[in-house]
Parts: sequence; structure tokens; C-alpha cells
Amino acid sequence: MTTPDLTSVIVVLADSGPFTRECVEHALASEVPVEVIVVDNGSADGVPESLDRAYARDERVRVVYNRANLGFGAAVNRGALHARGERLLVLNPDCLVQPDTLARMIAYMDVHTGIVGAVVCDSEGHPDPASRRRDPLMARALRTKLGRGGDGGIDIHGPMPQGAEEVEIVSGALLLIPRNVFERVGGFDETFFLHCEDMDLCRRVRDGGYRVLLAGDVRVLHGKGGSSRHRPVFVSRHKHRSMYLWFRRHDAAARNPLVRLIVWLGIWAHFLVKIPGQLLRRRR
Repeated sequence: MTTPDLTSVIVVLADSGPFTRECVEHALASEVPVEVIVVDNGSADGVPESLDRAYARDERVRVVYNRANLGFGAAVNRGALHARGERLLVLNPDCLVQPDTLARMIAYMDVHTGIVGAVVCDSEGHPDPASRRRDPLMARALRTKLGRGGDGGIDIHGPMPQGAEEVEIVSGALLLIPRNVFERVGGFDETFFLHCEDMDLCRRVRDGGYRVLLAGDVRVLHGKGGSSRHRPVFVSRHKHRSMYLWFRRHDAAARNPLVRLIVWLGIWAHFLVKIPGQLLRRRR
């Protein structure tokens, strides 16, 4: 049963580290009514159990144990099954919302809006360009890689807007979606194990006739995550797989078998080239 005016904050863990506790505390301090659903993807760092004990008497917090890493989208979908809110906020465990963050994002919601994102920033307050992007179609990706992106690439240049801006993609680090829209599009596509699931969701929400908005005046600290640093090659492998999957699903160029082969070879060659540097950074 849905509770009116309640926002369900879904936080997915995978050995995400102690920063998660601060993430939950900030979410609970929101000016609007919230519940926090922590979904654990088989962590071994003890953080989910610690949260479970710390909030054992707080009905606003629940911990869901998957006992295995099901992938990000699958974990969010399972969290949504436990949610009671009329809105879902998908929140990375290394993101810190302020008391007014949710209220300001909700203010941009209307019947035509399917997703509202915010500007995610590093510790020095610099906005991440990935807070808003265009669909990574092959032609755009090539222009971006060749440094000829401009207004035709994946990235959107220029200052962040002062209010709401309709975009194609917002960052999955912080993503607000009405529960009825989430259910209508079938939630996250669990074929995407890690990465690109936010781009896929934004695309399907837009295809369903809804707008995707960036709340350009809402800033959120994003710590660029603990679990990715522990397993860089694992994360990179799934990222590259998801890139190809998104291409197959949403890019008209994928209809050509030769183009599909070339893109497949290019993506996996890029993955292999990245491995030595990732292993070296992990040792450091």
C-alpha cells in the first residue's frame, strides 16, 4: 500500500564502506517524510548489519539482504517492492542530500514528469558533467571521442541551469521518480548488471511520454564510490558490457550487423587496454 506524501529512499550497497551511515543520516534529516530502504548486494564489510542494529527501533529504516550481488538495477527493483512511498529516490551510498534537497526536487514534479535529477558535485563543489547528458548514440560518441562533440556530442557544455531543464539523461547517483511511473516502465532493466541502467531507464521513461528534468539549482555531494575502487576490473567489465547492451537496445545504427561487430570489437578492445592502469591504481 502506498503512503501519500512519503518518499522511499533506496540505497544499494556492495561493500560500499562506512560513508553509507552518513548517507542514511542525511536522508533521514529531510524536510519531507521519508523512509530509507537499504538493499545489500552481499557485502562482507559489516556495514549493512551495523545499520540494521543502529536503526533497529526506527521504523523509517529497513535493511534488505540479497545475500549475493544481483546488480544495481535488480537491487533497486527489490527495494521498490518494500517501498511504501508514492515517490522513489534512488540514492548512491556516497551521496549526501541536504534537508531541503528532496523538497526542492519534488517541487519540479508534475503529471508530465517521469524523472527529476540533481547536479552531483565533488568535494570541492565542482559539478559533474554527467549530471546531464544526451543519449550516447554512436555518432555522438565518436564526435565526443574525437574532441568534436560541441553541441552534437554526448556532453552538454555550459553552466548548469538555475532551475529545471529538460534533458535526455540525468545521473543515476540521485534520481527521483514517481512510483507509478517506475512501475509503468517495469523498473530498472535487470539485464544491465552495473552502469548504463540509469541511461536505459531515462530513455524508456521518455519513450513512455514523460519528461526527464535536471533540477539545476539542487546540488548534492557525490563521493565517487567505495565499491568501485575495490574492484576496478570487475566494475569496468560490467560497464563495457552495459555500453554495448545500451547500443544494441537503443541505437538505430545497431541494425547493421557490420556496425554491431565493429562497435563490439571497439568496446572490448577499450576494456582490455584499461586493465593495466586499473590494476596499477588499485595497488597504490
